[in-house]
Amino acid sequence: MSIIINNLSYCYPGGDFLFKNLNFSVTKQSKIAVVGNNGTGKSTLLKLIAGELQPVEGNIISVSRPYYIPQHTGSLNRSVAEILNVKDKLAALNAILGGSISQSDYDTLADDWTIETKCREALAHWQLSHITLDTPADCLSGGEKTKVFLAGMLIHSPDILLLDEPTNHLDETGRQLLYRYIQQSTATIVVVSHDITILNQLQTTCELSEHGIRSYGGNYSFYQEQKEIEDRALTGDIHAEEKAVRLARIKAQEVKQRQEKRLVRGEKKKTEVPRALRKLLTNSAENTAAGLKDKHEEIIGSHRAKLSELKQQQGALKDLKIDFDHTSIHAGKLLIEARQINFAYQPEKFLWKKSTDFNFYSHDRIHITGDNGVGKTTFVMLLTGLLKPSCGTVKRADFSWIYLDQNYTCIDADCSVEELAEKYNRSNMELHEVRLRLNRFLFPADAWDRSCRTLSGGEKMRLCLCCLTISNQTPDIIVLDEPTNNLDISSLQILTRTIRSYKGSLLVISHDRYFVGEVGINGRLTLERD
Repeated sequence: MSIIINNLSYCYPGGDFLFKNLNFSVTKQSKIAVVGNNGTGKSTLLKLIAGELQPVEGNIISVSRPYYIPQHTGSLNRSVAEILNVKDKLAALNAILGGSISQSDYDTLADDWTIETKCREALAHWQLSHITLDTPADCLSGGEKTKVFLAGMLIHSPDILLLDEPTNHLDETGRQLLYRYIQQSTATIVVVSHDITILNQLQTTCELSEHGIRSYGGNYSFYQEQKEIEDRALTGDIHAEEKAVRLARIKAQEVKQRQEKRLVRGEKKKTEVPRALRKLLTNSAENTAAGLKDKHEEIIGSHRAKLSELKQQQGALKDLKIDFDHTSIHAGKLLIEARQINFAYQPEKFLWKKSTDFNFYSHDRIHITGDNGVGKTTFVMLLTGLLKPSCGTVKRADFSWIYLDQNYTCIDADCSVEELAEKYNRSNMELHEVRLRLNRFLFPADAWDRSCRTLSGGEKMRLCLCCLTISNQTPDIIVLDEPTNNLDISSLQILTRTIRSYKGSLLVISHDRYFVGEVGINGRLTLERD
């Protein structure tokens, strides 16, 4: 075994347990996916295996130190060499080449005389020839940061790899390199991802839920097939329990009616028996009626409890349907006209190889593509007026739009769920109606006071879409900038269904093949570096 997990439990300080008593193992050179809804603890599990977190109970045994690639690279405040964990080796190599005879320098280098060459080759492999080992990581784009971590796999050749959403931010070329690496690698690999392409490369799928962890002996497509079989069986069980509840109610009503008739007949016969027996008969009849009532209430209650349990297992995410009204702008209207635009963050250092012409009409659904760092987000900001072009012109018609990025920054993190909903309540909807909308989007009463800052990616997405329906103003254009990066698969499917049914115009920046293929793209613009 490469990894053995025994009775693993974890909870955040002062919080409830995220999971308890997990037990599973990963065999040597196996490749497994860990899937599950947001909030079940997938990323936390990887951090525990990596040793970045300590469990509350239980233990983890691994044959070697895992190489861990985190989901959120964010602000790193380190150099590329530090991220790759080669800074000390490079310093020792340079000291030795400079004449040092210190034993500590030789111990640190550990005969890794080609470390600098390996680093350069690894960075070049991941399309990072333009950066140096001294480059501050915070100068890099999100995709470039991820590629630096991926370069470390080639430098260190680890026996165990832990990858948390490794395709987030990656451009198409980067994704293809990663897919190929996973196919050819002999390492033990554990992946958390919503990228269905990568999930289908893995031999085993493990589902993490509030019930524990369950292994399915196949890739994600196999897992989906098995889940569909389970869901059909679960739906059948639910229908059977619903029928049982109805029949139990009918039976209880029939018994009640028969008992009432017996009581009426009994009242008539009481006059025929001695007075001393009348009270005894009355008490006996009442006790019998009460006993029958309790018995049938117990039967109905049992079926209801079973039904409730089954419906909880079924979940609500997959049944959530979100429909927007049609936009007010007719199809074919010219919304944005860009002529020979380009942009330079530094004087005369333009982003793109060629200045660009671009016409965007209502009901267009355009996919904007290009390598990491090429300036796709900048291009959208020019189109929407958030930035002015360094050269060229942009003319815009009157239209409404909303920008949905990977962090759903349109959500005010300082608000509670209900406070944010009220901010979008521009039509003065009654409070109970706002709360009904929140319930419909799976925010029950106990979630209304939650801070938006604590919401998962999927919850932020649902709340954002909920607020759009509360505002009762369907945007003419939805701009999507890597909106799937922080979503679990269930949330991804909700967003995909919603955008597919939306009848307005789309500008989409995404490297997620599944998402782009499902939302009805009818045009594509590729940007190239200067």
